[in-house]
Amino acid sequence: MATSTTDKAELKEVKEAFKNLVNMSATQIEKWLDSDESNAVGQKKEDDDESTGHKSGKRIIQLLNKKDSDLTGSDCDHMRKVISYIKRHSAQRPSETEGSNWEYSLKNWGHDPNKK
Repeated sequence: MATSTTDKAELKEVKEAFKNLVNMSATQIEKWLDSDESNAVGQKKEDDDESTGHKSGKRIIQLLNKKDSDLTGSDCDHMRKVISYIKRHSAQRPSETEGSNWEYSLKNWGHDPNKK
């Protein structure tokens, strides 16, 4: 990561928001991504059978396992993307959440909406 004070402050802010929203551990996400439910949801490109959220989940696992000192600008950008997705998708909460595609999609992005 760049060494300027602004960059460090920005990274700290993004990392804090990321950790507040990503409420699943790397192990929990990894186990979830192996499930049929995880693979059944999300937008997929024509030439790809893996959803955007599923790919993001894999990247989130890497981010959770990285030391703060090893984070890059690209990592910070992905954390921002995750924060934005979780906030936007959480605001679209359906009346029935348990077992819904909405819940499954959020879990692909590292956020379990039913977790206390």
